Amino acid sequence: MEYKIEDLTKEETAYIGEKINEIVPHEVDADPEEFVLKIEDENGGIIGGCIAEAYEYHWSRMFLDTLWVDERYRHHGIGSMIIHEVERIAREKGCRVVTLGTASYMARPFYEKHGYTVFTTLKKTNGYISYSLVKYLDRDTPEYVPTDNSGARFKISLGDEDDAEVIENGIETYSEAYEPEYERVGFYRKLVDKDGKFAAGIIADVDKGVYAFVDAVFVEEPIRRQGLGTYLMQEVEKLAKENGTSMILTTAGDWNVDFFKKNGYLLRGELKDVPKGHDCYELYKVL
Repeated sequence: MEYKIEDLTKEETAYIGEKINEIVPHEVDADPEEFVLKIEDENGGIIGGCIAEAYEYHWSRMFLDTLWVDERYRHHGIGSMIIHEVERIAREKGCRVVTLGTASYMARPFYEKHGYTVFTTLKKTNGYISYSLVKYLDRDTPEYVPTDNSGARFKISLGDEDDAEVIENGIETYSEAYEPEYERVGFYRKLVDKDGKFAAGIIADVDKGVYAFVDAVFVEEPIRRQGLGTYLMQEVEKLAKENGTSMILTTAGDWNVDFFKKNGYLLRGELKDVPKGHDCYELYKVL
């Protein structure tokens, strides 16, 4: 091959994100606005909260990345308070859907009580199952009210990076009882031509012994359909196999899903009409 593979620079990583943002339909906003919500006890200690990302404009999606409640304060309506506030902010920002992920040892029934439905499942090698859920805010869904609302005596407010760290540590501590923290190997590579000019790039991560995830792959328009994107995908597959990983995951829209299908990826879930007028997919490939 007349191209050479090298590591991506930070500038090139940002460039890939910018170029992908240009080719998705309706100027989908690929730069989410992250915010933190926290709930404090009488002494100012954080007893619950969440980290979420709003993809505004035509994407119109809120992603609830992390939700955590201190074990001592569970089953008192605090989680419901957080969900309701996330959805209020989502509507305020014009988001049509809220999506999130959870696991079989976590809170799938809790989210389903709030009107969320599963659109993908993934059985892991350790026996646990991960789920992706969605709630369409423009549909008539009854609001769930918990039986015990004693947590309402606490206030919910916006947090900062330090608060986010407390929330992340809380959920990680809880998860470690079920799943260990996996070692992650990043794969941020590019192809350059004989003059050293950027031709294509890929951003991916491999969790050793679990699965890999392709975040982004991009090929400059004049040299597409020459197998450069496929070559980079194959390099990720090699790295995954070397690290005991037998599955690769990714996401796509109806504007680029055919590329992944041609490379052997299968659909495992679909979001209809997100963004408006389009569909999005979660895909996988068994190695």
